[in-house]
Amino acid sequence: MREKTRIAVLVSGGGTNLQALIDAQDKVIRDGEIVVVISNKAGAYALERATKAGIPGGTVLKKDCGSQSAFEQAIKDILNEYQVDLIVLAGFLSILSADFTNAYPKRIINVHPSLIPSFCGAGYYGLRVHEAALNYGVKVTGATVHFVNEVPDGGEIILQKAVAIRKNDTPEKLQLRVMRQAEWKILPRAVQLVSKQIRKQTEEQ
Repeated sequence: MREKTRIAVLVSGGGTNLQALIDAQDKVIRDGEIVVVISNKAGAYALERATKAGIPGGTVLKKDCGSQSAFEQAIKDILNEYQVDLIVLAGFLSILSADFTNAYPKRIINVHPSLIPSFCGAGYYGLRVHEAALNYGVKVTGATVHFVNEVPDGGEIILQKAVAIRKNDTPEKLQLRVMRQAEWKILPRAVQLVSKQIRKQTEEQ
């Protein structure tokens, strides 16, 4: 079997999901290796996490690129440079166009902090997702890892994990519990599943 699936992680902020992936390297994620971290925000703490783990990192700013297509091409250039097989969106707060997602079919995965199809799609990110869940009065929420296509949160589901909502929950409390009990558990597992699948497919070619 070929060497490990080469993974790029795309980030925008603190990188807690990135840290979960780094901590899972060689334990849960046995068939994949993070080879580069790309941020679309300058000074994102996630890049510091990458540096501490010895992983190369880079920043691509849309405002510097001038257009969505140039922004996505700059990301593609980095992906090509590092010969990336799998792209993981870990708190990446930028919608990718159909041109980009179609270039990597079943090679881009995302973690979303709800049980899709609830509280997902355009405009649902970060605390907004948990606010919506609490306002609606659902008793159970959770997280979903899915493949990425041209529809926000619309790709095939890979893994889901449920989290119970408590009476005294605030959006902030719920966000933290969903991360700890769901996102940080299923994202590494999903990355391993897809990494293994990619290695197998590459071997068969």
